[in-house]
Amino acid sequence: MDDDWQRRRSDVELLTAVLSRALATRLLTRFGSLRAVLSATPGDILACPGIGDGRLATIRALPEVARRFYLESLPNGEVIRSPADTESFLKARMRHLEHELFCCLFLDNRHRVLRFDELFRGTIDGTSVYPREVVKEALAVNAAAVILAHNHPSGVAEPSQADERITRRLKAALELVDIRLLDHLIIGDGNATSLASRGLI
Repeated sequence: MDDDWQRRRSDVELLTAVLSRALATRLLTRFGSLRAVLSATPGDILACPGIGDGRLATIRALPEVARRFYLESLPNGEVIRSPADTESFLKARMRHLEHELFCCLFLDNRHRVLRFDELFRGTIDGTSVYPREVVKEALAVNAAAVILAHNHPSGVAEPSQADERITRRLKAALELVDIRLLDHLIIGDGNATSLASRGLI
């Protein structure tokens, strides 16, 4: 209970930086969490007393500001410094999506970022991934290594058997052209699971 109170207090403080304390408290009470406030529809936000178009625009801009901040953490040519940087970048790109998205982070032999590609888009519960296309894109940018990532719109970051199967297929396909598969990250709601850390790569 105390941890929950501290979290809610922190959310109020953050929203108070751009809104009045009364409005911040009202929004968090109505929607239940900061994430729920920031992902609410414009109509639902406007239904809250005290919110007009100007304040709606401020609220709607906050998630995009955060996403762009993390996107700039891995620009092309930047060396990946740690798994945590990669995880933060991918969560910013993918955790808010309501559909499944399969992405590849292509790296050179010094682990510098060559390109980040959103290769396959799916539905709320799955997407089709084609190893041939992943290999084709990796060769096109002369990648030496690849990090795979996809999100689970359910919010649960546990890999499925299908996730493990496609990871094995992609690893085998990439190995045929001497490209290393470094990891496959499953992005959930606020957390991520590394298949490499599970010993699945």
